[in-house]
Amino acid sequence: MKALTKAEEEIMQVLWQLEKANVKAIIKELPEPKPAYNTVSTIVRILESKGFVDYEKQGKGHTYFPKVTKEDYSNQSLNALVNNYFQGSFKSLVSFFVKENDISLKDMEAVLKDIQKND
Repeated sequence: MKALTKAEEEIMQVLWQLEKANVKAIIKELPEPKPAYNTVSTIVRILESKGFVDYEKQGKGHTYFPKVTKEDYSNQSLNALVNNYFQGSFKSLVSFFVKENDISLKDMEAVLKDIQKND
């Protein structure tokens, strides 16, 4: 799976939220200043060529929808982060975040309980 640019990821976040949308609906959900219609349309077509988005013909236009789930992309992105910056070690990643963000023992215990609940 290819990595997304910041602009592509911003469009995907909207499509994951809306599930299906045309370009105008995507633009409506983007923060100010709103990008031009042609800009968003071009990014959506790039996402289609990368395999992230597909479309259904609707009248004269298209309704776009994600082909890749947010969870799958998040997992791939996190794995790339761990491999590129933490030598493939999730333990190093967690240790880094605990040290850099001053996470308390109480917060860590809460995280561990949540993980155990999902097992």
